[in-house]
Amino acid sequence: MLPFARVTIIGLGLIGSSIARAVRQAMPTVRLTGHDFDPAVRTTADTLQLCDDITDTAGAAVIDADLVILCVPVGAMGAAAAGFAADLPADAIVSDVGSCKAEVARALAEALPGATIIPAHPVAGTERSGPEAGFASLFHKRWCILTPAEGADPIAVERLAEFWRRLGADIELMAPDHHDRVLAVTSHLPHLIAYTIVGTASDLEEVTQSEVIKYSAGGFRDFTRIAASDPTMWRDVFLSNREAVLDMLQRFSEDLTALQRAIRLGKGEELFDHFERTRAIRRGIIEQGQDDPAPDFGRSHD
Repeated sequence: MLPFARVTIIGLGLIGSSIARAVRQAMPTVRLTGHDFDPAVRTTADTLQLCDDITDTAGAAVIDADLVILCVPVGAMGAAAAGFAADLPADAIVSDVGSCKAEVARALAEALPGATIIPAHPVAGTERSGPEAGFASLFHKRWCILTPAEGADPIAVERLAEFWRRLGADIELMAPDHHDRVLAVTSHLPHLIAYTIVGTASDLEEVTQSEVIKYSAGGFRDFTRIAASDPTMWRDVFLSNREAVLDMLQRFSEDLTALQRAIRLGKGEELFDHFERTRAIRRGIIEQGQDDPAPDFGRSHD
């Protein structure tokens, strides 16, 4: 039995369009309704036939939904939910895909009093955006973290978990605050560092822009991929999860200062020991199936 018969997706960018494609593939009898606040995106989504119906308003999209998934920037969650609050069926489950959970849960609860809200975060994505960027296998063997409020309906939680399992995801349950601290170090801080490094290289007066691009080695090249991510989404992430991000940034700054001191004082053994420990993290990620073990990040050398 399908966990949901009628699914509505609000926001048809990378994640929203990937959910639509994955549902088409894994649960073809589910009726999909989509809405995006950008008319151009709605037109593209209609052309791509991502959903059975693309509506002009959020209210029209949710009117008969069993599950509503908000796939908008975390800073827009509250306003997006308020836009369809009057049309939301009483028995519908509302979820989202944002990478900040405590602030999103607060915003959704405020906009949708009395609704069944089960926040979620599929830990998957690329640097690309827009409805054309989505693909059905995006969530395959990736974690989807559910952060239900204390006392949430266990049947609703399990229905949403089963939905994501059918899209290929592995499920984890976390408290919202704990999720935000974990993601601050595994996702948000790395993005902030990438934006900083790429910005620093661009700003160096003694290095021309053409040289930065021409001589970009593997490390810098991979930072530029991360730094090409959607600026609106990441602006909202840093503002919504500011406390956890600032805490992790402070710890990172302290560790960076220790490395700076080791380099200045020529402490090669200390540097070697640090680098040896960090290699173990990479091995652990590969062992858990969260990345490709192929050399050079799986790049083709043909």
